[in-house]
Amino acid sequence: MPILTEPIGSIPRPAELVEGLGAFSKGDIGVDELNVLFERALRDTIKRFEATGSPVITDGEQTKPSFATYPIHGLQSLAPDGVVIPFKDGHTRQLPRLTAGPFRYQTYAGAYLNKAATLTSLPLKQAVISASALSLLYPAAGIDGYSREAFLADLIDEHEKDIRYCLAAGARSVQIDFTEARLSLKLDPSAGLLRSFIALNNEALNRLSPAERQNVGVHSCPGGDHDSTHSADIDYGDLLPLLFELNATNFYLQYASEKDKQKVLQAIKENLRPGQRVFLGVTDVLSPRIESPEEVRDLILEAAEYIPLSQLATTDDCGFSPFADDMSTSRDIAFEKIRARVEGTRLAEAALTQTQAAI
Repeated sequence: MPILTEPIGSIPRPAELVEGLGAFSKGDIGVDELNVLFERALRDTIKRFEATGSPVITDGEQTKPSFATYPIHGLQSLAPDGVVIPFKDGHTRQLPRLTAGPFRYQTYAGAYLNKAATLTSLPLKQAVISASALSLLYPAAGIDGYSREAFLADLIDEHEKDIRYCLAAGARSVQIDFTEARLSLKLDPSAGLLRSFIALNNEALNRLSPAERQNVGVHSCPGGDHDSTHSADIDYGDLLPLLFELNATNFYLQYASEKDKQKVLQAIKENLRPGQRVFLGVTDVLSPRIESPEEVRDLILEAAEYIPLSQLATTDDCGFSPFADDMSTSRDIAFEKIRARVEGTRLAEAALTQTQAAI
């Protein structure tokens, strides 16, 4: 049986693009010059992605400002002092704060997909940000004339449009980035916050038909950024029982960097539901060491002892560079890790086929 394999999404941007983004923010270069850098980075990324042998590719998120805030880039009703997300190494990321309604996306992820589709014939995957992540834009103090209930109704409508745009544009799969899932348990160990996030995301997922949900998945990781994380200390055993309540088919789970892998596999085995598929992370995107295909194969073979083969697939732990300024991993290393994942998956597939034939 073939083992599916897909990337998560982001690839480190070329240094010239990162420098260009900085220059653009200072007014040193114009939009036309920046667009040339975007085009160059996108073409190179897709060419190198194709060379890895990956059966499904992404645009590397080369033109997204970040995986989280692309829909609101350019929105005028924002203040900079929103929720702060601390990482283990001491650095932080800060979301903006919504100041007025109605809430509307400025960019839908399908626009990125449409551009990438002009540059490749391979199936494309597109990541979208979760509704729960964007719900953090609404301030605790509220907004005069725009209730939280009205905001959430607008948010779910926009999130649904984002998913449907990608499906209509021909995405092989649409991945909802839900990296705040694990973080929510750190902020609220009672899991009340996580349950509210899941309920919110399910509002949008439940609007999709069963056939549409076959191509929709959810990504969860401890938040990789600048080789650090925000919630790797949260046990998967606390997350997975609730995570699998999401009404999605595919689940993209960070795994290679987990210390107690058998405990994670046991938690998946106990909570995975019929009709759901786990794309297990088999490359550690926070480590510069490039896994060998044989190492990847062995991770998959061990996982196959816990997860039915029909429900097992592979991916990378996280995106390599979810924020545009993250250059902690080189492009060369990222693509070699992807190549190792693809080749290791094929080795595992051959080994499992041989084992089945011998039975």
